Amino acid sequence: MVDDELSMREYLEILLVREGYAVTSVPGVEPARAVLARDPVDLVISDMKLGAAGSGLDVLRAARALKEPPEVVLITAFGTPSSAVEAMREGAYDYICKPFDNEELRLLVHKALEKRALRQENSTLKARLLPGLGGLLVGTSARMRAVWQLVEKVAPGRSTVLVTGESGTGKELVARAVHLRGHRAAQPFLPFNCAALNEGVLESELFGHMRGSFTGATHERQGLLISAGEGTVMLDEVGEMPLATQVKLLRVLQERKVKPVGSAAEIPFQARVIAATNRRLEAEVKAGRFREDLFYRLNVITLELPPLRERPEDIPALATHFLSRLAEELGRPGLRFAPETLALMERYAFPGNVRQLQNMVERAATLSDTDVLSPATLPPSVRGEAEPQARPGDTGEPVLGQGFNLERHLDDHERRHLLAALKQAQGVKTRAAELLGLSFRSFRYRLAKHGLTDELDEPGNTRVG
Repeated sequence: MVDDELSMREYLEILLVREGYAVTSVPGVEPARAVLARDPVDLVISDMKLGAAGSGLDVLRAARALKEPPEVVLITAFGTPSSAVEAMREGAYDYICKPFDNEELRLLVHKALEKRALRQENSTLKARLLPGLGGLLVGTSARMRAVWQLVEKVAPGRSTVLVTGESGTGKELVARAVHLRGHRAAQPFLPFNCAALNEGVLESELFGHMRGSFTGATHERQGLLISAGEGTVMLDEVGEMPLATQVKLLRVLQERKVKPVGSAAEIPFQARVIAATNRRLEAEVKAGRFREDLFYRLNVITLELPPLRERPEDIPALATHFLSRLAEELGRPGLRFAPETLALMERYAFPGNVRQLQNMVERAATLSDTDVLSPATLPPSVRGEAEPQARPGDTGEPVLGQGFNLERHLDDHERRHLLAALKQAQGVKTRAAELLGLSFRSFRYRLAKHGLTDELDEPGNTRVG
């Protein structure tokens, strides 16, 4: 964080440290260059005017010159944002005007770091996927070969693609493969969960908004469809998009233009759109929950991913692939499956699909005291055994007595399952919702009902400079 005023540096440092970020603050351009050369930095926040210590543009250029440049947010005086807009053309993520609201800055920092994380993830995936459809794209069954052949055919085009399949089948991975196998590979891939936000915020995130268009809109914001440039926007869980937003999305896809919230003008966009859903959209159309015209617009090219139970021949290769990655991470190169362990997994139906298989392999590697993973490391259900009873001698028959309260009893069970899913998903809420068979919106409601939201939103350790 760069500012020539000590009071501002101290204020911002306290604000960001409270959010859980590691912060280094310096007074000018030269100290900023020294920090950038010495330490890995994810985000730079700099005032535009640094007095005799230089300019925020100098800080921006120093940051952008790095091999892996951090995101840069600039602070500018209210009413004079022209230089900040020019800086955005040079690669700054965004700017914020003084005086600013603390919540506005927190959100801006979160979004900037989210973009950097996505960019890093894209780079990693490109290294793995661009040489071919190997690596994470494991599957030699006829069903999966057909999927990869279709990926190769549709990747070079710009047509909208609809990826369907049960939770855990790898819809986002296939969407990334379409992106990386085409000419857009060097551009951003931006996944967006349509079920994670309410209608107003969802439209603002997708289409952008103008300053003053709603409470809290203190400056203009580009939506994902514009900020993706010539890259790809993946609309995940599109089947849960509100009907009112579906109408606007249909027009956007037809016209290839977006109208930011609060604007009268339409802006053309170049990004490709890939939609994904675990719902049967034909059934959603019949039920009146999804617009028929939008369904036909999205359904130009459909990539349907088969559930793992319909391609059991892929299970040994997938399990071995996941184990080899774990062996490298754990520093246990000798890890391998006993033949009977692979046989048991191949016979299991896997209701949670590839994600469940990956979690099962991780469990087996963690529990095994030897390098050979025996059937004992698998869950009882996979071994064909009954799950252990919660209490020894419990017949499963509920014992009811004075003071028993069914609502409280069910609430306790629901809370325990929510916490267990979050633990298994390592805090990733969309993944935890899938483990419980819930939509993200329903999962979020249940978290709030049990008062779990705040205590689960723990700040990370991202570094801000």
